[in-house]
Formats: sequence, structure tokens, C-alpha cells
Amino acid sequence: MAVFQHPEFDHHESVSYFHDERSGLRALIAVHNTNLGKGLGGCRMWPYASEDEALTDVLRLSRGMTYKAALAGLPQGGGKSVIIGDPRKDKTPELMRAMGRAVDRLNGSYVVAEDSGTNVADIRLMAEVTRHVGGLADERAQAEGRTGDPSPATALGVFIGIQAAVRYRFQRDDLRGLRVAVQGLGNVGYRLCKHLHEAGAQLWVTDLYAPAVERCVQEFGAKPVAMDQIMALDVDVFAPCALGAILDDASIPQLRARIVAGAANNQLARPQHDRALMERGILYAPDYCINAGGIIDIFYEGPGYDWATVEAHLRRIGTTLTAIFERSKAEGRPTGAIADRMAEERFRR
Repeated sequence: MAVFQHPEFDHHESVSYFHDERSGLRALIAVHNTNLGKGLGGCRMWPYASEDEALTDVLRLSRGMTYKAALAGLPQGGGKSVIIGDPRKDKTPELMRAMGRAVDRLNGSYVVAEDSGTNVADIRLMAEVTRHVGGLADERAQAEGRTGDPSPATALGVFIGIQAAVRYRFQRDDLRGLRVAVQGLGNVGYRLCKHLHEAGAQLWVTDLYAPAVERCVQEFGAKPVAMDQIMALDVDVFAPCALGAILDDASIPQLRARIVAGAANNQLARPQHDRALMERGILYAPDYCINAGGIIDIFYEGPGYDWATVEAHLRRIGTTLTAIFERSKAEGRPTGAIADRMAEERFRR
């Protein structure tokens, strides 16, 4: 599909294709907007069924990073990269270095970090051939046991966001007995479950990877659920923490949760599904607001890193979400549309 005619193209500044014959790299990098700063965003590795599917993902994800950084109050723009391949089978050190060289060709307009299918070790391999990387702890931080992995900050930010949504919807400050269904138990989903369990919530969990489910069952007393049943559970909160585009015409009517608040990017299949949630009385925490913890952590990573400063910034996620909820009620408009407007007021000035 042509880029400029693509339905997800949104005045992106650049969309680049990269191929390396020796390593087998096939990758795309999209830079959406750099008005506030360099286009920061993770590198996702996924076995996309087609090049068009990869293009759709990188366009959506890079746009989301612009809005995420702006709403989080960071001097960063939005970008994203995707590698076509199975991270469990196709990933090699040479592939990661080839990806680093691809990033380097953009001369700093894009800064790469980890994402689904990649990790800190992969970004370190990229850093051997480019300085345009984010989310790597310096030597002092490594000596303290920190790697630069943004997952803990992302999970804590989502937890703070759920607290804000529960406070707004149910007028309660504690999560004891709260029923939460978590879809996706990767680095972020697992840590979110830990926070929720420690706060006294009841958990229902699902993941394609059976050992991840069993881990949450054993550690948190979670109840395992089939992938195709998780969205229809009678719970208070549905927390999508896997891939995006899961809220659509077919799935939204199944939802029985009063709140949708999770770590996944691009949860809405189409913009109109924002209103569909509102019309069903479901409070939606816009994904790029609630899951901004990772980009916040990456921004502060490096010399002088201070967790207290990061955590204070993470707490602002709850404040921002509350402002979105209140403005949504006052204007009678969906929360996602309100979040978009607030972000655009910042990065389009």
C-alpha cells in the first residue's frame, strides 16, 4: 500500500524502509513529529503477516509516541521502528547491529529504545554502531543493579492510572477486592499484576505463553482464563497489556468491565471506538497517557538518574488522566478525543 494514501498516515515526517541481505533484516522506521524534540520510540520485532501489516503498525505506533511524549510533558517527538521477524527464532546479534546501522542513517531524527520483541541487550548491540539509542543505564547505574529496562516504570505508571480511574469511576481510594482482568503477561503485564496483587485486587489473567499465566497463578493467586474469554468477564477493570487494536465493533459489545485501563498501545481499532466505549458507559484511560511510564523513564536515564524524580513524574499520569476524565464529562466528548486535543495543544504550538 502506498504510504501517503495509507489510512494511518498522519503527516509523518519520514517513513524509511531498510534491508540488510547478510543479516536478513527487513525493517521500517517512521518519524511522526519532531516539533518538541527528537522522535523517540521503541523497536518492535514481530512476525508480521505482510509488509502492509508492518507499515500499519509503525505508522500507528509512531503517531502514538508523539502524543504520548506531549501529554507526558516531555521535550520529545514521536518515532517508532519495526522489524519483520519472529524474535524467538530470527533474532541474532548481527540483525540487531544491522538495525542499529539503519537507525544511524537517520542522523538522530529517531532515537531507538526497546519494545515488544526486543530488550536492553538488543539495544546495547545497536549502540555498538549508533549513538542514537535510549533507555540504557550508565556504568554507575549498572553497578547499582539497574539495566535501563523501562518496564518497571511503565507498569507503575499503569497502576497509578488504574488508581486514578477507580477513584473517578467508583469514588474509592483503595483497590482491595477490585476485580481486574489482565490481557498479556509480558514484562509490563506481569509487573502490573504484582502491583495490583499487593494492593489487594483480584486477578484474572491470560497470555499466549502458558508459563507466564502459570507464574501469575502461582505468585498472585490469579485465575487463568482463555484468550477469547478475557474481555467478556464480569470485572471492574479490563487491562489490555498485549498488542493493540483489540477494541473494535466485535469486542466492545462483549465488555462488562466499567473501566478499560492497560499498557497496550493503540487499543482502539479505529478512532470511532472511543465514542463507542463512552456510549456504553465504559471509562477509557487513553493508552498513550496511561502507558507513558516507559518513555518518562527513558527520558531521565543516564548520568544523574534519580528514581524519586522519575516516580514524581509518573504520579502526574494520574493527575493528567483525572483532568481528561473531568474534561470529557464537562464537554460530553470521549476521553480519547480529549487526550488528543490536549496533546495537540502542546506539540502543534
